[in-house]
Amino acid sequence: TGGVSVFPRLRAIEHKTAFDRAILKSGIAEFDDLLGGGIERGSSTLLIGPAGTGKSLFALQFVAAAVKRGEKAAVFIFDEELGLLFSRTKAMGIDLEKMRDDGAIHIEQLDAAELSPGEFSQRVRDRVATFKAGTVVIDSVNGYQASMPEENALILHVHELLQYLNRQGANTFLTVAQHGLVGDMKSPVDVTYLADTVILLRYFEALGRVRRAVSVIKKRTGRHEETIREFRITDAGLTLGDPLSGFQGVLRGVPTLVGEKQQLLELSNEDESHS
Repeated sequence: TGGVSVFPRLRAIEHKTAFDRAILKSGIAEFDDLLGGGIERGSSTLLIGPAGTGKSLFALQFVAAAVKRGEKAAVFIFDEELGLLFSRTKAMGIDLEKMRDDGAIHIEQLDAAELSPGEFSQRVRDRVATFKAGTVVIDSVNGYQASMPEENALILHVHELLQYLNRQGANTFLTVAQHGLVGDMKSPVDVTYLADTVILLRYFEALGRVRRAVSVIKKRTGRHEETIREFRITDAGLTLGDPLSGFQGVLRGVPTLVGEKQQLLELSNEDESHS
């Protein structure tokens, strides 16, 4: 019949919950090593990189790990149809549809054109307060930005939302798609300083093949590897290699061998099918 819905501004300072700041692992040993052991509970993580590098999959790896620990998660998708996401991730060993049907995760596809920033914040808050989601994924900030074209407004809302989630002991993962494929990348908005951890994903070319690399460029709590690791996306999920110590220029997309011969991951047709 219609009516007016009012969504009050979220004030993170008014919400505080005591929790154990444990270190949470992704379930992939090499990735956890890159992160210095894992991600601290009650922190936010930003995954940035060009389209197709695997940002969503890295975030969903933490969802799968949370479910395996017996915890709940909430996933908010702006950029992909759920049926396609279910099919794509199931092929890589993460059955989101089953997790949803089992009541372990809440997942919804959102239309930024029909959603105000206040309404979205309220939805996230409800899932943490009532569903008891301990892990929250927002995929992506690009889609979230569509509901508030003004950059300053986006930064304010993201800041308040992350502060609220951190104070509730939730682990938050946000993705940002950058423009370009190799070389200098441009982000539609810079929110890197708001996140506790920033993970950078890149394409690079070596031996005539397009490959993927991941590095941690910021972590507020604890140490982390200051290395770059190659990774693959296959039917078995994510596979990380040893640090690329023999190359320089990997993050620019065209590496140069400067040390001893570097052993890269063996690629197959599987990698191409998941790009």
